[in-house]
Amino acid sequence: MFSGDRALLADDVVRILLKRVPQSSPAILNNFHRFSIKGRVYPAILPVENKKVTGKVLLGISDPELNILDTFEDVEYERNTVEVSLMDNSEKLQAYTYVWGNSSDPNLYGDWDFEEWRRVHMKDFMKMTMGFVEELELPESKPRVATYESFFQQSGDN
Repeated sequence: MFSGDRALLADDVVRILLKRVPQSSPAILNNFHRFSIKGRVYPAILPVENKKVTGKVLLGISDPELNILDTFEDVEYERNTVEVSLMDNSEKLQAYTYVWGNSSDPNLYGDWDFEEWRRVHMKDFMKMTMGFVEELELPESKPRVATYESFFQQSGDN
């Protein structure tokens, strides 16, 4: 699993979702770009020639864990198979990654800055993720987008 998209780059968020932090290797996804999304704190990655996304490959993800990640990424993203290059030895691997579903989304712009996200939004995003995991264990859980929207709408009101 290549995590170049949003919070899956953060071990603390992965730990909440999977109840562990899988082994990982830094990697590059060529010919993709990580955009900011208007009104969202997380990014979108989409194919863009001659661009690259740096991230990491999460190794040894089980099928049940993949189901959790699929549910977390929700309808906004599509899980695609891509070729990534490991940074430490340039080995190429096939990996899953989550690509933004709407390639002509007018809300995409610029670049997304992980360090800024970590500084400004990560604490709230972790709380939202905890809420998502609690919801997952209920018989009728809300999808991640609904959890995100209700959480960040409430936080914005405070």
